[in-house]
Amino acid sequence: MAGVTATHSDEIRSGVIGTGMMGIEHIDNIRSIDGARVTAIADTNAGSLAAGSAAAGAGVHAYGDHHQLLASGTCDAVVVATPNHTHIDIVADVLATDLHALVEKPLCTTVADCERLIELDDRRPEGAITWVGLEYRYMPAVAELIRVVHAGGVGRPRMVAMREHRFPFLAKVDNWNRLTAKTGGTLVEKTCHFFDLMNLIVGERPSRVMASGAQDVNHLDELIDGQRADVLDNAFVIVDYPSGVRAMLDLCMFAEATHNQEEISVVGTAGKVEALIPESTIRVGRRGEHWIGNVETYRVHDEAIVHEGLHHGSSYLEHVRFLDAIRTSGAPEVTLEDGLWSVAMGVAAQRSIVLGRPVDMREVVPSPDLTARCWEAFA
Repeated sequence: MAGVTATHSDEIRSGVIGTGMMGIEHIDNIRSIDGARVTAIADTNAGSLAAGSAAAGAGVHAYGDHHQLLASGTCDAVVVATPNHTHIDIVADVLATDLHALVEKPLCTTVADCERLIELDDRRPEGAITWVGLEYRYMPAVAELIRVVHAGGVGRPRMVAMREHRFPFLAKVDNWNRLTAKTGGTLVEKTCHFFDLMNLIVGERPSRVMASGAQDVNHLDELIDGQRADVLDNAFVIVDYPSGVRAMLDLCMFAEATHNQEEISVVGTAGKVEALIPESTIRVGRRGEHWIGNVETYRVHDEAIVHEGLHHGSSYLEHVRFLDAIRTSGAPEVTLEDGLWSVAMGVAAQRSIVLGRPVDMREVVPSPDLTARCWEAFA
């Protein structure tokens, strides 16, 4: 089976490049889907490779280098789940093949690198799918909130608020995620998910970003390869859109003593909708019908989820959609342009903190031609 074609009856053979925590999460999800199989893995770290082999099961081909996996002929699709700063080179190698690709977030650590991958993707064989792993879109409560908004349930959206109060960054191989140079910064690494959701909910690309943040509590005394850990652990970010809609992110990574890790609300001209995670509760209030303390409340769950995993089943649903797109020769639901903009907003927020001023998105977006194309792809 060639990388660019598949039918409903075909088993899709998947390779996973990078078998740390997220790589194993992808392996577990793929193995939970009928008609999908993990046939190859690659990682330069021997411990991670051994863990990936154990997760993937008997018969998997294990390689110490991603070039070997790409040349092996054992895969129809690959997942890239390596550290952020390695994406540009590894994904560039993947895009030189006809293999379908799912790239973990963030797409890259810089806007320029995202732009380069978009240009390389343009040269791919027709039908080769490249998909960005912004799986928060598929969390059942988030997906339901988006459905309510896009169905007109709150009227014309005017304000979007997102709160993530959570635990510190987890320990990863060599603690690469403690260094801004390797992650792109907390507001790229961690919150690109939320910036993508803002754009999806509002239906626009942002015009301006303003942020305030710091490293106040976590990793203050940690040294990684002689460098002090320098990732932000809290921030407020305000995003303006051309239509006048505004969005806000409240991030705290020393707030694990909480009930819900994520809270998302959209307020429009006709009402308000909230999603609470992990309790997976939706609250909808309609002006003229409801009042404070008296709104419609219900829980949501997607019965299609077979494997809950680390992200409430969203990674499982992401893989189902990705494999469906391969089988039907469909388009990716989460594009490289989406990935670029989620990174660009994080870059703008990090820059705003350093400069102490709002940052116009024209300061960080790529060339005018590609910017226009990103707008067209989003519309």
